[in-house]
Amino acid sequence: MIGPEDLPSVNAALNGTSALLLMAGYAGVRQRRIGIHKACMLTALAVSTAFLASYLYYHLGVRHGQPTRFTGEGGVRLIYFAILGSHTILAAVTAPLAIVTAYLGLRNRIDKHRRIARWTLPIWLYVSITGVVVYWMLYRLYPPSSG
Repeated sequence: MIGPEDLPSVNAALNGTSALLLMAGYAGVRQRRIGIHKACMLTALAVSTAFLASYLYYHLGVRHGQPTRFTGEGGVRLIYFAILGSHTILAAVTAPLAIVTAYLGLRNRIDKHRRIARWTLPIWLYVSITGVVVYWMLYRLYPPSSG
């Protein structure tokens, strides 16, 4: 059974799944397999939505807004916070970009879809991958103290 303490791992798995779906969707469109592209990208959007709901529940409902402290020291702190900062800023941009990109694709406005997707895909992929990196650094490499 998954408990509240497992949600960071679940969230990382959702981020990783989203990244894999984005890459598969990109491969699909490059091969002109539009059905696969559409299925992968819409599934990535659904997985990212599930991630956001789980993330907000964990941080607001379980942790009551209290941050998880990063315990790494020295230069790794700078690396962690640089990754976290860029991840956080770009995550806020990704949500509306992904929705608009999907909307344009579903409405068959392909020229506009392609123009915005050229920005959306790399940003969304970066956010998904760095989400896993942040999890790994925060919970696995430098786990929070249990006190």
